[in-house]
Amino acid sequence: MNLGLYGHENEWIAVDCGMMIRQDLPETPLQVPSLETPESLGIQPAAVAITHGHEDHIGAVAWLWPKWQCPVYATPLAAGLLRAKFHELGLSTEAIQVIEPGEALESGPFTLRYLPLTHSIPESCALLIAAGDYRVLHTGDWKLDPEPLIGAPMKGSLFRALAPVDLVVGDSTNAPMPGHSRSEGEVARALESRLAQCAGRVVVTCFASNLARVLAVARAAERCGRRVSLMGRAMERMVAVARGLGYLDDMPPLVPVSDLGYLPPEEVLVIATGSQGEPRAALSRLANGRHHSFELMAGDTVLFSAKAIPGNERQIERLKHALGHLDIAIWDEFNHPELHASGHPAQDELRTFYGWIKPRHLLPVHGERRHQQAHQELAESMGIQAPLAPVNGDLIRLDGDGLSLESRHPQRPCIVSQNAITPLPGLTAERGSSRHGILHLALSVASTRSGWTRIGRLMMDAHRVSAMDEDSFTDWLDERLEEVEAETLAELRTALQPLITSWLGQHLRQLPDVHLQLIAVEVPAYR
Repeated sequence: MNLGLYGHENEWIAVDCGMMIRQDLPETPLQVPSLETPESLGIQPAAVAITHGHEDHIGAVAWLWPKWQCPVYATPLAAGLLRAKFHELGLSTEAIQVIEPGEALESGPFTLRYLPLTHSIPESCALLIAAGDYRVLHTGDWKLDPEPLIGAPMKGSLFRALAPVDLVVGDSTNAPMPGHSRSEGEVARALESRLAQCAGRVVVTCFASNLARVLAVARAAERCGRRVSLMGRAMERMVAVARGLGYLDDMPPLVPVSDLGYLPPEEVLVIATGSQGEPRAALSRLANGRHHSFELMAGDTVLFSAKAIPGNERQIERLKHALGHLDIAIWDEFNHPELHASGHPAQDELRTFYGWIKPRHLLPVHGERRHQQAHQELAESMGIQAPLAPVNGDLIRLDGDGLSLESRHPQRPCIVSQNAITPLPGLTAERGSSRHGILHLALSVASTRSGWTRIGRLMMDAHRVSAMDEDSFTDWLDERLEEVEAETLAELRTALQPLITSWLGQHLRQLPDVHLQLIAVEVPAYR
């Protein structure tokens, strides 16, 4: 889960803490890092350093932080995404510290410098970790992109100045691939060319975090005379956070999904979540006719601007099968590979980068065994020592003799419900204090064609809760009801609970326990 732990003189720091969605299991639970081994070894990190804002690097921080309660350092975009997660779970955000790319920080015996590089999300950074007489470069995820669309290309001079480093902990994802990965600029031009060929409405699905791709699709749509709409909570959140940081100032105006029905088909383009076949995501709802305000029709086109993550193939094929039943044209990595670019380095990029930093040793991480082995072979051909291909749970020593395997600790999967990562007692709005008061909310709701609506007055019973503006809360709640995507009362409650907790966390000094009751009623009919 991309959780790395670095120790020196019995003091520790953590780098990244991600999660993955287990679509192969019922209810698609989350797999998060198990802390069983660190706890058994007495490892308690004094800080968590985040390299970038992808879910497989930050997705479980909100699960891990209550157990460690240490500072979390992240660049502005990743910090904004983490704050949103913490707010949803009623956790204090005070521990999240913003660090700009290029800056350095100290934690115990460690000095960490954030070094900007290019990846498929802005503000990605490698970490130069110095402790004692050693300097380790933890690359995180990266690629050499001469035209990244958002942000600047990597500066070779910055990394040449580091040479030589004792160890590079390096991205192996594309190590078996010869040549150079495709640039985001190339993908942008391909998208515009292909969109010009599409009739009917177009849905482009990609990772919400790939803001360069989202921007490229939106610009291409505008040039082709199409209006752009976003679909999916993850997409809307990512774009909102990025806009707040000034990353998408030149993105064309967005159209609400509910207004798309008024536009001619050739003027419609939707950017949607769900490229990995996630059953809850927007594209799966469209494929199965379960979206309340948009319906795919024969002659429309779906573009997959994302590569299938290993393990998701079955879900993606099921999704494409459902789209095929609707007579939808499907463009993907197989028939139009130019519509996607990997965010990871191929062999020529690895050689260039290692020529800059001149590492003495390599520890190949990410990817599977064959990716690590290809990475080892490449490193050794350059005179870099790469004796180990680590697996999860390995404790590895770097000393004057190089790299050695200290011990091996097999890791058991840690599976949790998507709704189970909730605040622990005593770790809510104020660090170290318990929730204050109980707030009972009951409201009658009815399903409408565009969402949900409240019927009658909101019933509220607050016990030992600090004063709140009930009118503002009610207005805010009515807006959320209109926007939330839920088909059943249970889904509506699941969607509303974290939103209400987040609102209360931002508007009350102390966060109460919230008990939410929903009552379904029919909309009154008037003649």
